[in-house]
Amino acid sequence: MTNTTSKRILLTRRSPEYWRVTFNYPPLNIFGPESIPELSEIVTALESDAQVKVVVFDTAVEGYFLTHYDFLARPEDTTQLPPGPTGLQQLPDMLVRLSRAPVVSIASIRGRATGVGSELALASDMRFASREKAILSQWEVGAGLVPGGGPMARLPRLIGRGRALEVLLGADDIDGDLAERYGYVNRSFPDAELDGFVDGLATRIASFDKQAIAETKRLVNANSLPADVEIAPEWGAFLGSLGRPAAQARLRMLFDRGFHQPGDVESRLGYHVGQLGAAG
Repeated sequence: MTNTTSKRILLTRRSPEYWRVTFNYPPLNIFGPESIPELSEIVTALESDAQVKVVVFDTAVEGYFLTHYDFLARPEDTTQLPPGPTGLQQLPDMLVRLSRAPVVSIASIRGRATGVGSELALASDMRFASREKAILSQWEVGAGLVPGGGPMARLPRLIGRGRALEVLLGADDIDGDLAERYGYVNRSFPDAELDGFVDGLATRIASFDKQAIAETKRLVNANSLPADVEIAPEWGAFLGSLGRPAAQARLRMLFDRGFHQPGDVESRLGYHVGQLGAAG
């Protein structure tokens, strides 16, 4: 087993065929512009490594798989990033490339997968959740924002139009059991069983022939993945919404309540965005 630390993202090679990527941005696993090149470098390695067959994404931060974008970062740190290899902007580019990589990607969700965390999970090939500890959400509409990482293109294909609109426009927290019933995740497990199942499945897949894995995934992709033209407008819509007065006012209310800090707002973000209209 070999470990590679790229700032706060730990790449562990359990074997040449089986990698794990662990997010470690305490205390809340907030994803910002400085995180993009770190994760993009790993996605590039997944695309180009001749041996790797499966990668599992997990967390080292209690209570948080991966959360929202960093709203304290300077906007230009994001807007000035050049497009990625697909021609899309950096975040959607990286997620599209993960979906297309000739490697099986699995999100092992323990804690909150909200915003970018949900979008990474949706871009992964499979998602498994802790029944007691997983929370998924696309909370952005509740704060006057438009989600930017592809959920409008991916969620309807995964869970159907009505449920996708419920998740996106309801902007509420979805626990592991409901996520399983909706198809947002493949399965939810008692927390004590999650790691064993995911590790067993990843190890099993890693024992199979890489060409057979890659060819099968490519053909499934051809029948299921959204085209880039469906993904591209979402990031622009997110950035455009961020500058609108309504979004700025709601974000200020969230910050006044404790957004970006450990505490009740981050632990129950779905609840708190639902209170902003009444507060306003």
